[in-house]
Amino acid sequence: MAKKIPEINSGSMADISFLLLTFFLLTSSINTDMGISRKLPPPIDPSVKPPEIKKRNIFTVLVNANDQLLVNGSLGDISTLKTKTLEFLTNPSSDPNLPEKTIRYIDLLGNIEVSKGVISLQNDRGTSYEMYIKVQNELTAAVNELRNKLSKEKFGKKFEDLKSEAKREAIQKAIPISISEAEPKDVGGIK
Repeated sequence: MAKKIPEINSGSMADISFLLLTFFLLTSSINTDMGISRKLPPPIDPSVKPPEIKKRNIFTVLVNANDQLLVNGSLGDISTLKTKTLEFLTNPSSDPNLPEKTIRYIDLLGNIEVSKGVISLQNDRGTSYEMYIKVQNELTAAVNELRNKLSKEKFGKKFEDLKSEAKREAIQKAIPISISEAEPKDVGGIK
């Protein structure tokens, strides 16, 4: 008669496998994708005609397939985009070529000048994702800088440090993120 070979307890093998899996999940780093935090506007009612926007109130940024910028009709650079955006949105010298301002009453802020400026961004289908993110970051950084400045002036704190939702909403009404992003198309070469 043949000798019986003792069986291996497979329950402990499952425990060991689970512990190894847990160890590798906890010790390895998993790259996470980065995105843009932006609230999309509601769908446009087809029966409502969009408002007319004067040319002086539009700041046009085009990015071609070679990641070159055309800012308001002239060759631009990513390093100066934030500065040009700040100048456009604030119109410090009331230049007739820069956007109009309107006086608006906003709770907690009182009567305040609000820019009618809109940033129009259009990318080529061949624009790299890296360049797209850089442009978005510069435009958002300009808006955030203006919000921080107004928030410090009115409330003594940076915008991101405001705990009161009412104060945050007041600053957002005074300095809205007005970025119109057109569907990507072939922008062509920038000369």
